[in-house]
Amino acid sequence: MSTPRDQLQLFDNEHGRFPLYPGESVWIEYAYSVGDDKWGNWFQRAVRLPTEQLEVQLAFPAALDPVVWGTETSMTAEASPLRTPPVRSDDGELRQFTWITTTPALHARYRLEWRFRAWTERDTDQGEFR
Repeated sequence: MSTPRDQLQLFDNEHGRFPLYPGESVWIEYAYSVGDDKWGNWFQRAVRLPTEQLEVQLAFPAALDPVVWGTETSMTAEASPLRTPPVRSDDGELRQFTWITTTPALHARYRLEWRFRAWTERDTDQGEFR
């Protein structure tokens, strides 16, 4: 029995292409670092495929005294606070925030924002951190 091409998802990397057929599942994990010259004050992720769990971890220098909060939007609803707040943990010189949701709705959009309380307006050109 053949599967219509529009029902499967294709993933690839330097080793080849990997199809994901209906009824199968896969764990997708990725990470990246952003230097302080490129920092913005938010991160956003949209749910475009059926997802069992979405987890976001943010790590900042503890010396900046970061705070993190977030919102959820959907195609039919305005932004509202996340149902569960990000959980903070301190690990030496890093302050980490972890936020997890299970079975997020398709097309939901999650946005995490932060502010560095130790920065003053003179520390940044953007003027949005106080």
